[in-house]
Amino acid sequence: MSTTAQVYIDGRFLAAEQVQPVIEAATGEPLGDGASATEADVDAAVAAARAALPEWQAASPDHRAELLTAFAAALEQRARGTDELVTRENGMPMSLSRGANGRFPAALLRYYAHLITEIPIEEIRPSMIGQTVVRREAVGVVAAIVPWNYPQALAAFKLAPALAAGCTVVLKAAAETALDALVFAEAAAEAGLPPGVLNIVPGGAGAGAYLVAHPGVDKVTFTGSTAAGRTIGEVCGRLLRPVTLELGGKSAAVILDDADLDATMKGLRNASFVNNGQTCHLSSRILAPRSRYDEVLGALVDMVGTLRVGDPLDTSTDIGPLVSARQRDRVLGYIEAGKNSGAKLIAGGAVPADQQRGWFVSPTVFADVDNGDRIAQEEIFGPVLAVIPYDGDDEAIALANDSEFGLAGTVWSTDDDRALEVARMIRTGTVGINDYQLDFRAPFGGVKASGIGRELGPEGLEAFFALKSIYRVGPAD
Repeated sequence: MSTTAQVYIDGRFLAAEQVQPVIEAATGEPLGDGASATEADVDAAVAAARAALPEWQAASPDHRAELLTAFAAALEQRARGTDELVTRENGMPMSLSRGANGRFPAALLRYYAHLITEIPIEEIRPSMIGQTVVRREAVGVVAAIVPWNYPQALAAFKLAPALAAGCTVVLKAAAETALDALVFAEAAAEAGLPPGVLNIVPGGAGAGAYLVAHPGVDKVTFTGSTAAGRTIGEVCGRLLRPVTLELGGKSAAVILDDADLDATMKGLRNASFVNNGQTCHLSSRILAPRSRYDEVLGALVDMVGTLRVGDPLDTSTDIGPLVSARQRDRVLGYIEAGKNSGAKLIAGGAVPADQQRGWFVSPTVFADVDNGDRIAQEEIFGPVLAVIPYDGDDEAIALANDSEFGLAGTVWSTDDDRALEVARMIRTGTVGINDYQLDFRAPFGGVKASGIGRELGPEGLEAFFALKSIYRVGPAD
């Protein structure tokens, strides 16, 4: 596993012409040199992907499935080292990293390896003039751009279905997590993926923008901020290029008045704080019934007090550092905005006194938040919760929907039928009831400013097909 600056193009590891340091989140010290891909790197990667496309899309689904299964096995063999590398890069607690890196991508590859052998590539439909052959064909060369918060898992969201569908891929990994991206390259090479089928060019926003607009790209799939997604969507709209956008969120946890607060607080540890708050679907707005408002506040303070902040390599750590000094300062800026808004700070709100190295922020809770405040409307991407009181289910639903985002949410209740009815009324792409556990067999994505299209499940595979209808004149069979 390399800690030197490389790109992976046409089956070869190449020394990067431009480099930038990758900084360990917990210490602020250099971890290694990562590639900062140039336009020439992107040109070469796209050219390699185009050259490899005809043979890869012509390969049988069974053959592609065999190679993806080998790819999964090679990733799993590297999982133990990959989890530590990602934790050092972005601060992900090791307890999460052990599942999210290596193992989860391998599971996705196996899922799509199986699915591609089950979905018919051609369907015959009777028509008025004979019959029509409806054919699924690979959309072509895919530009896959992923962020730093779940670098392995989110790359797999895109790579697994794209490769299964017969597409070739140029993966633009984030600069902050440039090192772990090369694990995919090592595993792909070991598995025998043909040169050019997967190309990896870590780098910054400039490389991503150049890739999105590249004339050799047929489809773009992006996970990241809503601001960047809007720009990418504009470019793809102008080019009439299909695009999938998985963007930001400001999800609500609707605590109904019959909720079991002990169970709710246990669930919110994950639903609101996983990965140090650096997760797009987190329930960062807590909607609490006014009839139990003080009880909810007390339970939240108690729960937050049990979260262990510290070394992310320690498996007992709940909250590690944020990815960078810039991200820490951004989160601290939102905390100041919360204080200035008139909301009441009831937990956290600063850098922990015993964590002056690295980019730590204490888990933070604001009470008496107005849903129009910045801390209730803007994605913070850190361990900060905004608690908002409500009266009645209708107001809770209205508050949950009063956001430009629509990615996720949770509902907490001891009445499953009631919780399901509330979940149906929340305008988001996903909702969890009494928990939030992503299911990769089901579609994932958002509405409103949270994105366009869906990933995961069979729907995630369909996103990488172009449909062709072949009309045949003659008697229908």
